[in-house]
Amino acid sequence: MRALIDDMKNEKGHPGHPKLVVSNNSAAEGLVFAKKNSIETFVPNIEKNLGNSVFEEKTLDVLKEKNIDIICLAGFMKILSENFIKSFSKPILNIHPSILPSFRGLNTYQRALNAGSLIHGATVHQITKDVDQGPILGQVIMRIAENTTAKKMKEDLLPQEHLLYKRVLREFLKRNGKKILLLGPLPEIQN
Repeated sequence: MRALIDDMKNEKGHPGHPKLVVSNNSAAEGLVFAKKNSIETFVPNIEKNLGNSVFEEKTLDVLKEKNIDIICLAGFMKILSENFIKSFSKPILNIHPSILPSFRGLNTYQRALNAGSLIHGATVHQITKDVDQGPILGQVIMRIAENTTAKKMKEDLLPQEHLLYKRVLREFLKRNGKKILLLGPLPEIQN
């Protein structure tokens, strides 16, 4: 989220403008960052036992009221319902830490290591009712270093994810259909 906001605010001629940051967690660091950057925030005031549907309903009301044209999910760990996706009816982008369609879902770094993968990466895609299966807009690929850990892979990939998401958002907003492929750090393989 920070990378996207910084890019929109600091990149000359960026086609996007950050209008609203929404979170289901009132203690999220992103809310503080948004406020420091004069971006409106919204955290639905709901009881925890009311569930996801109330969060989605209140969020949809605010998105419509603020005339939001696109949602960029970043660090959002909930699955949006089909009803939310249909009701919003505008693009929703997400970044997923794998080279989709491989390793949909959670724990992608460890799953890639367990599978013996030589490469890993991230994908920016459009959200659909089918989790991690929407149209791919861009990907970054990096070689998995020997004797690495899931934690180290995540640390190595994060700057590449930021670069990818920023570039994909710019191109997506230009509506030119250009897909982005980035090659991340490729450490030498020991023989």
